[in-house]
Amino acid sequence: MTAVARVAVLHLRTVAPYRTQGLLVFGLMVLVLARSPVGLVPALALLLAPLIAVHPFVVADKAGLETLYAVLPLPRRTVLLGHYAWALASFLATVTAGTTLAVLLARAEGVPFGGSALVTMLTLSWVLFAVNIAIQFPLLIRFGYARISVLGTTMPLALVMLAVFRLHLTIEWIQVWLPLLWVVGAAAIVTSAALAAYGARPRA
Repeated sequence: MTAVARVAVLHLRTVAPYRTQGLLVFGLMVLVLARSPVGLVPALALLLAPLIAVHPFVVADKAGLETLYAVLPLPRRTVLLGHYAWALASFLATVTAGTTLAVLLARAEGVPFGGSALVTMLTLSWVLFAVNIAIQFPLLIRFGYARISVLGTTMPLALVMLAVFRLHLTIEWIQVWLPLLWVVGAAAIVTSAALAAYGARPRA
């Protein structure tokens, strides 16, 4: 296991005691969106996956885990990449669970959901998540959750939702730009990591 993966596993253990709350939020969103299986996955990627991704920052501030990170025999860059590895793992887990349920709900309701429609929704989910995280993480890594709190989590969400509204995204438009959107999401994450590394708080 690489050092980056170990940091991601540390985050998993950090948030493990809060899994019940996460499952409750997941279940609530599924109930609310059960009538719209096609919109379930993007909604989870926009609302739930980022919450899971940032939760280690919340716990770290409350429990003083930054001290632990500082004494770990790991370079600061490794810890930073571990944050992003955890975020990507959160996205994959959330979208996998959401997609499975969405397919089952679509079949139960007789709604066509597969092939190009599924790829389109996964692409939209990736872009929404990637841009959201790309904005949040440099702020969280630089200032910590306690200092930016709600502003640092709601502002990126509001910006992403505003962009979606202003761009008037449609299924047809997304399908035309599928490869580019995957690249845009990846570029946003890489750029975000670079900015976070540049502006990270120095270790005490």
